[in-house]
Amino acid sequence: MAELQFSFIIPVYNRPQEILELLESFLEVDGVEESEIVIIEDGSDQTSEAIIKEFNDKLNLSYYFKSNSGPGESRNYGMQKAKGNYFIILDSDVILPSNYLIEVKKFLNNNYYDCFGGPDTAHDSFSNLQKAINFAMTSFITTGGIRGGEQQFEAFQPRSFNMGLSKKAFLASSGFGKIHPGEDPDLSLRLHKLGFKTTLIKEAFVYHKRRISWSKFYKQVQKFGMVRPILNQWHPNSKSLVYWFPTLFCLGFLVSIVFSISGINWPVYVYFVYFIIAFVLALVSSKNFIVAMQSLLAIWIQFFGYGFGFLLSTIKINWLRRDPKITFPQLFFK
Repeated sequence: MAELQFSFIIPVYNRPQEILELLESFLEVDGVEESEIVIIEDGSDQTSEAIIKEFNDKLNLSYYFKSNSGPGESRNYGMQKAKGNYFIILDSDVILPSNYLIEVKKFLNNNYYDCFGGPDTAHDSFSNLQKAINFAMTSFITTGGIRGGEQQFEAFQPRSFNMGLSKKAFLASSGFGKIHPGEDPDLSLRLHKLGFKTTLIKEAFVYHKRRISWSKFYKQVQKFGMVRPILNQWHPNSKSLVYWFPTLFCLGFLVSIVFSISGINWPVYVYFVYFIIAFVLALVSSKNFIVAMQSLLAIWIQFFGYGFGFLLSTIKINWLRRDPKITFPQLFFK
């Protein structure tokens, strides 16, 4: 294995403040002076160019402005321009801990993989809403803890807010496709077919800010649900009953309400116990009563949004055999 030379690849769209916070965190990252930071402005009206100029004498920065074509194509563009032999892909709404690069180097030098993913967590400075959504997206009780770094295993499907990819794997796979969201698991699954291995580096976490409202969160998770049946169609080996869980959870709750009206209450009690456990876990992890309460709403939104999107997409794509690009044009960049 050749010596690792890292290039950070960061697409941005109308988020100069996020780039400011991310670059400020880079200043504290141990070993970053040996790495390149490539920022790709994806046709923004509010550009980050002025912000980036403030850091030109402090960090090894490259900045490119291109027409809007989505985050996947922008990452591909950045990797084509980058000088390193290993790319670390970040979203603009993350903040790096100081030991991030040390953990990545240590892991890859001891256990080399051509693709890795890292978990995300909430920083103490984040808002209650951001912390609640982070709990819903990372907790073992909601997503199995995969995004939260509870376990480490091969065949992990990295997410592009915190993802590493070797230049060799990028050239072999041609990088990200035009679907969004879902371009990151699609890339992982194509890499597996090409013989590349992926893994989770649980110590290489980022603080994922998620500047988001309840309505935007619902739209986001609904798109996640809509994308999964398309990915399952493209990659049949990726199918799993796990993806049905949010849909079955919501349908089961409706059934439990019907049973309760009929005098059979134990199904509702099961849901009650689940949310009590979720509340306690959120309270322990956040040490904030408001965050714990908002986490319950975040879980409902996550399950209902994903579950409804998954069911709708399954009906249209798998049962009615419709073309995904025609049925869900909002999920694809041209």
